[in-house]
Amino acid sequence: MTVIGLDDTDSRSEGMCTTYLATRLAEAIADAGGRVDRRLLIRLNPAVKHKTRGNAALALHTDLAADRAFELACDRLESLAINADSRTSPGVVVAPGSPEAVPEAVVDHARRAIRHRLILEEARATIDAAGYRHRGWAGTGCDVRGRGRIGALAAVGAWAAFEAWTHETIAYRAFDRCGTPRAVDREAVFAAAEDGYPEVWDTVDREAGAAVCVPNAPGPILYGIRGDDPAATRRVADRIADAAGTETVDRWSTFLTNQGTDAHLAAGSIGALREGAGYRVDGVVESPPETRQGGHVFFELAAADTAASMETADMAASTGTTDVETVDCVAFEPTKRFRDRVRALRIGDRLTVCGEHSEGTIKLEKFAVRELNHTERVTPTCPDCGRRMKSAGRGQGYRCRDCGTTEPAKVDREVDRELEAGWYEVPPVARRHIAKPLVRGGFDAATHPER
Repeated sequence: MTVIGLDDTDSRSEGMCTTYLATRLAEAIADAGGRVDRRLLIRLNPAVKHKTRGNAALALHTDLAADRAFELACDRLESLAINADSRTSPGVVVAPGSPEAVPEAVVDHARRAIRHRLILEEARATIDAAGYRHRGWAGTGCDVRGRGRIGALAAVGAWAAFEAWTHETIAYRAFDRCGTPRAVDREAVFAAAEDGYPEVWDTVDREAGAAVCVPNAPGPILYGIRGDDPAATRRVADRIADAAGTETVDRWSTFLTNQGTDAHLAAGSIGALREGAGYRVDGVVESPPETRQGGHVFFELAAADTAASMETADMAASTGTTDVETVDCVAFEPTKRFRDRVRALRIGDRLTVCGEHSEGTIKLEKFAVRELNHTERVTPTCPDCGRRMKSAGRGQGYRCRDCGTTEPAKVDREVDRELEAGWYEVPPVARRHIAKPLVRGGFDAATHPER
């Protein structure tokens, strides 16, 4: 067996797509008398600065000899990949042997590429130590040659590194139609999505009225159908293709993928979060959600063991001091209705939040309500006259000026809550490729899926 890894051939302006290159390479392997046993689509760390579009790397598992596979891969890349994009820095890595038997250093590289930012020099050292053939190119004006070898090596190690897999069936249009408006029958997309759900997911966003499976970029993908079963994704894809309003599909490919698996998330704790990595973090809401310019909604999350109690919060407010360790969380405007879930949070709610940590902020992809705070702190009322008390001075509690009664601090009042315990997520239109939709199941609490 031989494993071919490919990455960084996408172009935002010229239309090339690494999945398309892998599909054409698989055809070239068949023409050369070879066989492709698996096609892997690996989503890498979505926080990487130099990513092109979805930051996908591709791997083909073939029975061709490594030298012949390398020759074909380089030929296909040079004939198809666009070099006019300064963001593009393609790379090829070819590994002889079984994909299950790659060195542990390659497996480790694949795992880290999902969650961290890696450098080319380190990847090249791992490639050379394993004895793999590799080559890099650079788009016009790109200052690094073959940065894509980082992702290509991750794709080589992915089969041994990961256990959770989903599927995507991609319909491609004729390549000379790249950049022209796509013709995909919208009614057929929504009908097929309804019939395929929940085994097939993130095909549409019903509330937004968006066909999520149809990309906006000028590449050769007509649409992509994601799900838990390859036969189901192909049935949905075929139904859309058969509709009168859909343009002719030029070719097909079905990939095994880590999309929809949350493979990028690791357990983390507030105060020990790395820049540009994805985490699951437990904590307590420390500040009321605030909608800022642009429609983004922020709140502070405190480490559970340092979160302020209600009495401590009163004291902090009166003295202007606190030693609570926190991290900002944000639901960006494109997450749309998810922001209403965030706005419904209150101080004292216990959560698990998931997302990328960047510039001191967790960019929310989903969160779980572990425990809701059903009380709010309010200024006490006088038990004698029923009027609201007034502050008796800094740190001195509250006093009724008419009756002379006092209270040392604010008091609790029961409040109704819109939220329930369980998991909430961004809608399909805002979901990252690698993020796991709640409808897939396997979560540790009740779920409230978006569709």
